[in-house]
Amino acid sequence: MTEQLFNPHLRAARFLPRTVITSRTLPTLRLLTKVAGMAQRPGGEVVAVDADVSVRVFRPASAQRPRPASAGHRQLLEGGRPKVAPAAARPALLWIHGGGMVLGAAAQDSRFCRRIAEQLDIVVVSVEYRLAPEHPFPTPLEDCYTALRWLAKQPGIDPALIAIGGASAGAGLAAALALLAKERGEIQPVLQLLSYPMLDDRTTTRSDIDGRRQRLWSQHSNRFGWRAYLGSVPNGSVSPLAAPARYDDLSGLPPAWIGVGTNDLFHDEDIAYARRLQEAGVACALHVVPGAYHAFDSVEAKTAVAQTFFHAQTTALDEALNGS
Repeated sequence: MTEQLFNPHLRAARFLPRTVITSRTLPTLRLLTKVAGMAQRPGGEVVAVDADVSVRVFRPASAQRPRPASAGHRQLLEGGRPKVAPAAARPALLWIHGGGMVLGAAAQDSRFCRRIAEQLDIVVVSVEYRLAPEHPFPTPLEDCYTALRWLAKQPGIDPALIAIGGASAGAGLAAALALLAKERGEIQPVLQLLSYPMLDDRTTTRSDIDGRRQRLWSQHSNRFGWRAYLGSVPNGSVSPLAAPARYDDLSGLPPAWIGVGTNDLFHDEDIAYARRLQEAGVACALHVVPGAYHAFDSVEAKTAVAQTFFHAQTTALDEALNGS
């Protein structure tokens, strides 16, 4: 019965737990993440942005295609003076790792970031943002915004050709970052790449979800993650910048790519957000994978469905950043 619930390509599904991250497991998982980080060679250059935020930078080994300046030499205002992208400036992706707002590190998606940088000939920057519950909203989001502003000012980066993206909680932060960037008006990302984004805290109150279909991220984990991220919410009010699904006006946002599996806890909230973007006049490509669980593309990266998922991501990025 379990096997029939999942995509036949995803054979590991029946062996995976429904719940991984909880308040009890978090200390152990953080320790294991740290040990794993020391044992591997994630690559990329670690750069301190400020006292609290650092990034891991992945650059392509060599230039693969000519780099004309972006149309109209779009300008980013810095200190009152227009800063114009030079002819050789590269596009960039700001990547935000997942982990339920409470776990993870910039190095964990290094293979993905390296592959994107090489394949698309762009710079990929993975953010080391501070985690909840020690650092609840808005700190992680502000850390991501700090990294975005830093990236837009870097020599050799075209500030008019920056995409933002992430997976799971990182994708939720990327969606919130797109909203924050719209509000502040300093930087205009050209794409939001959202892999099974964590968008709506109200999913935690649902009682109609089939728990048999969950893998790795369940209702139990979701409640813990949102409680940790939201912290002490005055009068029960949740900021729409904390939970993007609560944001009323989605118009004026960058085009989006949203990918999610039908067995992902976030499936319904992601579909609803995609439809709302489209209704607001924002171009949004939706990639739904039948029978796929949360983070399937990371756990079973070599499967055909995971490779198709990755190809859809790279195609969206290539079109937005390279015009291909």
